[in-house]
Amino acid sequence: MSDSLGFLISDVSRLMRRRFDERAREVGATRAQWRTLTTLSRNEGLNQGALADLLEVEPITLCRMIDRLEESGLVERRRDPADRRAWQLFLTDKSKPILADLRRMADDLFVQVLSGMGESERAALGKSLEHIRANLLTLPSPHTTETAHG
Repeated sequence: MSDSLGFLISDVSRLMRRRFDERAREVGATRAQWRTLTTLSRNEGLNQGALADLLEVEPITLCRMIDRLEESGLVERRRDPADRRAWQLFLTDKSKPILADLRRMADDLFVQVLSGMGESERAALGKSLEHIRANLLTLPSPHTTETAHG
């Protein structure tokens, strides 16, 4: 069962990403941009390093993404008043309608993919996935200091 369950979860995730990408292209955005903008909308004022940590990407990868979003007028960098060497990230007014469009597209996609499932089935699915995520987050790392260093 674990092989088929793991494959199914992976396949559903892959297909969801593909379908979302198709829809996001309609407004000229990518899933990576949407994810960055959405995460930033929940954490405005972060610096790039902290945002990269939240997105689980390398800082240089995020830097290029922020450069493109800034060039598009969707994100702005502001000097951190507490640290003149650092920059804080904020959404611009121009980004808000795009984010709203992307959220609507995501909501519509979920309506379509959950079609035929009753409210109790949807709730059970969500609860099961939250449980799996919680278990994954609390699993001990397979690497201990002893094995890592010899």
